[in-house]
Amino acid sequence: MELTDARKFALMAYCRIDVLEPGENILLETLYASAISYMSQAGISEPDAGTTRRAQYDLCVNALVLDAWDNRSAQSNGQNCTENSAFRRMLNQLKLTEPVPDSGTGSGTGG
Repeated sequence: MELTDARKFALMAYCRIDVLEPGENILLETLYASAISYMSQAGISEPDAGTTRRAQYDLCVNALVLDAWDNRSAQSNGQNCTENSAFRRMLNQLKLTEPVPDSGTGSGTGG
């Protein structure tokens, strides 16, 4: 999924990024591509635009990008890190409601 200008501006607003410094545009695109890949590897396909599933999907992608943006350093400052529980609930919901493709194997005629 390509990072369109509209999606980029929505993502920047979510991450509270007013202006991208030199080189940060490529970084944002990379983090976005990584988040999309994460969702796909988690078994969650990109939903159709304009659906409530798509809204949840976009929020999960935004949360992944924001987390990666804020935690670019390989070092920890010693604070306890906790996962965003709202993100985890949405991700789990998307996994549980992932549409099953019609594989054509269920003829129902018995063998």
